[in-house]
Amino acid sequence: MATREGNLDAPTRHPIDWHNPDFYNEDLLLKEMERVFDICHGCRRCFNLCNSFPTLFDAVDEGETGEVESLPRKAYWEVADQCYLCDMCFMTKCPYVPPHPFNLDFPHLMLRAKAVKFKEGKAGVRDRILSSTDTVGRIASIPVVAQAVNAANRSKPVRSMMSSLLGIHAERKLPEYTSQTFRKTAQPDNSIPVRDGALTPGKVAIFATCYINYNEPDIGHDLVKILAHNAIPVVLVEKEACCGMPKLELGDLEAVDALKNVNIPVLSALAEEGYAILSAVPSCTLMFKQELPLLYPGDEAVEKVKKAMFDPFEYIMLRYREGLLRTDFTQQLGNVSYHVACHLRVQNMGHKTRETLELVPGTRVNTVERCSGHDGTWGVKKEYFENSMKIGRPVFRQMSEGQPDFISSDCAIAGRHIEQGMGIDAPTKAHPLTLLRMAYGID
Repeated sequence: MATREGNLDAPTRHPIDWHNPDFYNEDLLLKEMERVFDICHGCRRCFNLCNSFPTLFDAVDEGETGEVESLPRKAYWEVADQCYLCDMCFMTKCPYVPPHPFNLDFPHLMLRAKAVKFKEGKAGVRDRILSSTDTVGRIASIPVVAQAVNAANRSKPVRSMMSSLLGIHAERKLPEYTSQTFRKTAQPDNSIPVRDGALTPGKVAIFATCYINYNEPDIGHDLVKILAHNAIPVVLVEKEACCGMPKLELGDLEAVDALKNVNIPVLSALAEEGYAILSAVPSCTLMFKQELPLLYPGDEAVEKVKKAMFDPFEYIMLRYREGLLRTDFTQQLGNVSYHVACHLRVQNMGHKTRETLELVPGTRVNTVERCSGHDGTWGVKKEYFENSMKIGRPVFRQMSEGQPDFISSDCAIAGRHIEQGMGIDAPTKAHPLTLLRMAYGID
């Protein structure tokens, strides 16, 4: 029989006790960081993940005693700054996660450190701006303003100034903004008769996300077209705000709370009406599936949304297994190099995107499971850009194998990062939803 002491039970995550005043007690935080860092120092299995671990191990090795006890407190904060909460150490490497007695959850400890730092007023203006994706998107998508912003982001003198004044790296390829936002131009059809499955609701509500709405609305349009092709009625979530992931990564939990109070009432009402809720950005889906439930344990509305929230390809493959998905594909995709985003892997649902694309005749999928190194805003920042490219280097190399016709990632930001890392010879970049729409032969 499996025992908790032997850590043979499935890994679990504890609720985040962020309402407890001790959560923000810096002395208690540093004591816990010392405990966890000492375990990590003795293990070192995560040396090849993000830069947090090399930063920690190098600091220990270069210290007076070669042990964590001699680390200066400055080193603790440097380790936390290198973490962008991808969760890969918890999911794929660490043998000491709960229910192991060591009870080690490195990403959520780093989240606590970021929350303490934010509470102490140590978050800069740049980080506050970059994490305000909804506000920035609303302004940058105003007609004329969008063209000006896009032109500025392509201008070397402007980018040099942005690097000096805002700390946004001059070489980072930034997404464009559009005045033709997804929420403004989407044409979902809710008149189609509902065909419920045993595992899936037969009607869908789309949570647009900041990125799809303001930056790449075509991904959202592709999702709408795919659902319509499969006779699934669709509505847009009537009112939405940012999912809160950028603010979570900043440690601004009060802002996360404010955004939750906008989104959850609307989404829980849709869940009660029997809608599946789809989000085409893995980080946003994860926010509702995992992070908010851990921040608000026992909240019935949050739990309803968690159960109703699907990744698009998770939903599509469930429909396929129930015989409710059309497979009348008309176009082969050839060789596709597909990157599995970290926040998709954390959802523990298998390779649903790959499985879907492999349904298309004449399609071979080269799957790359490794962090690309960008994160939402981390790889944009001047001080982390080089590290983000270094972390992504193995991904760039693996994505180029087999002479792909397309490179693709469920995370559009990671896809753009990979395209930049592969350079001018990168194949055509297309989101998996775009590839599926193409395979169906839909214009």
